[in-house]
Amino acid sequence: MKPINVGLLGIGTVGGGTFEVLARNQQEITRRAGRGIVITMVADKDVARARKLVAGAASVTDDAFAVVNHPDIDIVVELIGGTTIAQQLILKAIENGKHVVTANKALLATHGNEIFAAARQHGVMVAFEAAVAGGIPIIKALREGLTANRIEWIAGIINGTSNFILSEMRERGLSFKAALEDAQRLGYAEADPTFDVEGIDAAHKLTIMAAISFGIPMRFKDAYTEGISKLTAADIRYAEELGYRIKLLGITKRKPKGIELRVHPTLIPARRLIANVEGVMNAILVQGDAVGATLYYGAGAGAYPTASSVIADLVDVTRMHTADPEHRVPHLAFQPDQLSNAPILPLAEVETSYYLRMRVHDRPGVLADVTRVLADSDISIDAMVQKEPPHGEEQVDIIMLTHLTVEKSVDAALARIEKLPVVVGKVTRIRMEQLGSH
Repeated sequence: MKPINVGLLGIGTVGGGTFEVLARNQQEITRRAGRGIVITMVADKDVARARKLVAGAASVTDDAFAVVNHPDIDIVVELIGGTTIAQQLILKAIENGKHVVTANKALLATHGNEIFAAARQHGVMVAFEAAVAGGIPIIKALREGLTANRIEWIAGIINGTSNFILSEMRERGLSFKAALEDAQRLGYAEADPTFDVEGIDAAHKLTIMAAISFGIPMRFKDAYTEGISKLTAADIRYAEELGYRIKLLGITKRKPKGIELRVHPTLIPARRLIANVEGVMNAILVQGDAVGATLYYGAGAGAYPTASSVIADLVDVTRMHTADPEHRVPHLAFQPDQLSNAPILPLAEVETSYYLRMRVHDRPGVLADVTRVLADSDISIDAMVQKEPPHGEEQVDIIMLTHLTVEKSVDAALARIEKLPVVVGKVTRIRMEQLGSH
């Protein structure tokens, strides 16, 4: 059987890794796919560099549209990123009847609904394992491996840059700024790290996982996003003293009134496996009603791990290339006419526990004033620590952990607490998750 011809858009870090791994493991991949998979065309702005990388094994152009319009290309692999030209290229490839493999989480989270609708109309597949958690096959696990389950919730460390920074802050007592500079020096963080450290990248990935898990359209605009840039070394140290670690988590849960979709720093018990995921590694915890909790761990980025997922998609598409479109696995796991219109819950309606740290004047009656306000909002305290004031100072930190409560109750209580004359400045609030079975 003649090989499947692939057009590669972008031969940067991931594209180069994909080209290399596909060539290196060609025999093994062909045995699995049932036919050869060959990259025959490459589009990249740096033509000279691209030609050097492919070494005559594929034709090279600086015109990506030449690839998506070429009649001999069966599958287009989009690895250029962004949400403008990439969208145009993918929609054109689909219009031309070509299958698409992409690692573009931002594009799918924001325009996935349109892209999948176009793919259904033209009877082609869009595969995107590499869009979430690099080399970890989490999309396939959610869409196929756990298909018997009613997914209850997902909590994931899905941004390696932020996890590296938090690991450095905890292990070395660094400030956020110092840890970020380390990450940039080592190449883990971009010169402009906003997407990573403010949780936007994680929210893109979480949006995709939520859609597959709960059978809802992509709803990125409804995701609550909060990053790690305001975290202090003191909070990380206090959390550790209380038996917790702080991680930037993407959390999505099925609730009676809708779906939670949120990214924020989170205290989780140090005894949980996911709390011990350090450095740039990723991990995703999935709770299903039949299987219970399952944990997926591995490299969330990098040339070869991400290439692993890209090529897995190429093999899947090759296997299903001639199948009736009605018999293929749906893009979002559920049949397109069975997607739910369940609302995304506003953050004010989310129920969780909280870590609260406040700076107060060291005077009698302070605790009574604070706890009275919390009680008025039906917020119950689970644990409390009052630090000794440094020598000669009259201000002290109080740390409280609450039982489960609703975010809007905490909002109301903190607004009152911050007006108390004994409280100095703003109260630090970090949400907590136990991540147990219930």
